[in-house]
Amino acid sequence: MDETAVQATLSQLPAVNEILGESDVVGLIERFGRDPVATSVRRELEETRGALRADPAATVPTAPELAQQVRAWFAREERPNLRRVLNATGIVLHTGLGRAPLAAEALQAVQENGGYCNLETDLESGKRSHRGDSVRELLCELTGAEAATVVNNNAAATVLTLRALAAGREVLVSRGQLIEIGGSFRLPDIMETSGALLREIGTTNRTHRSDYEQALSARTALLLRVHSSNYRVVGFVKSTPLVELVELARRAGVRVVDDIGSGALFDIPGLTGGHEPLARESVAAGADVVLFSGDKLLGGPQAGIIVGTADCVELIERDPLMRVVRVDKLALAALEATLRLHRDRQLALTRIPLYQMLSQTEAQLQRRAKALRRRLLRMLPGLDCQVVRTASFVGGGSVPAEEMPSSAVAIRPTGLSLDEAARRLRTGKLAVFPRLEQDQLLFDLRTIQPGEEAALATALASAVTEEIAVRGAR
Repeated sequence: MDETAVQATLSQLPAVNEILGESDVVGLIERFGRDPVATSVRRELEETRGALRADPAATVPTAPELAQQVRAWFAREERPNLRRVLNATGIVLHTGLGRAPLAAEALQAVQENGGYCNLETDLESGKRSHRGDSVRELLCELTGAEAATVVNNNAAATVLTLRALAAGREVLVSRGQLIEIGGSFRLPDIMETSGALLREIGTTNRTHRSDYEQALSARTALLLRVHSSNYRVVGFVKSTPLVELVELARRAGVRVVDDIGSGALFDIPGLTGGHEPLARESVAAGADVVLFSGDKLLGGPQAGIIVGTADCVELIERDPLMRVVRVDKLALAALEATLRLHRDRQLALTRIPLYQMLSQTEAQLQRRAKALRRRLLRMLPGLDCQVVRTASFVGGGSVPAEEMPSSAVAIRPTGLSLDEAARRLRTGKLAVFPRLEQDQLLFDLRTIQPGEEAALATALASAVTEEIAVRGAR
């Protein structure tokens, strides 16, 4: 078709103002304003012109049809980029999905403090206060420490602590504890950033007390113990207990920092992969500073928690970097509510979602999986789904060897690929993340919160309806 014919086809397209006058678009203008809607209309027309140039024989869309396309574009754009998902992977602390889900009390605290709040103001005196005051006493109460402060994550807590207590001096660390955390951040790099000087001692699998004794010198600022929360070394291994490190440090006049990583405040039922270090134990053993995360085994928001002696915490808080890594009001509100639940162990176990998920028995999960399968078959009679035994994981760089028996609903699509089915689930009105395993989609009940089954079934039905229809027509 020559250019004259192409132009004749393009001339049949409705004008911008005609599309703006369509009822669907008028409603958009009332919500979003005329300029953004007009820009969207022009973009839609430009794309249509390109399509018609590529295929001049194609049908020219009408003004109502283009209006519907503009409305569909705004419907997609209106959805926030960060939104709620259903975690059916069986990985409880899924880093990609936000790690620990917050307790209802923490969510309420976030909502209540979203506006003005006394973040850095003392209500009694009306004077300026410290933004960590809302959680300081709670952390001291729960860990037995003299003082406490909070930053935005545990990596920041490590950098800040090493910078404040050991910049320009040596820090002794066992080679077996030179960990790498998510995003390829390695402890040696973090230490270099802080200005402290790394002194590796011992070997990957064995570090003795004598290794620390031989490495101690006038250049030593502190001994650092790092919990290998995201891996395990087993077999012919040895590490020096914290109490012995404290004894050595006291004799040498240096400090001990214990980075326990995941940050449990009590032994958590359901975990059988070995004892996780507790903050209170480290404080009682004499560590000058203890570091841990807020969004792992504590079950709270992302935060780096620093507890220890009053002189050490004061030095840390006086460092200029403290302002760079300080925590915001919403995280503090959620953390305070989470810590208040920890005052009563039984209350924490029943109210914090992390502990609820970890404490579910295999029998409970199997009952829930069977109920979900029945619900799905009522909605989708042709669906190929079974209840299967599987394994859940703590995840989030915590308790790496922990594998918990669980139950899942396994779905085997036949009219579309697993990848396409998973994509539809992720991009639906409510995003769902299953686990892909052995040509099946697994929906692990451990990480599906009680009460989410109906929403999951609806999302699944929407994702596979086309596949069911195709199979039923064969």
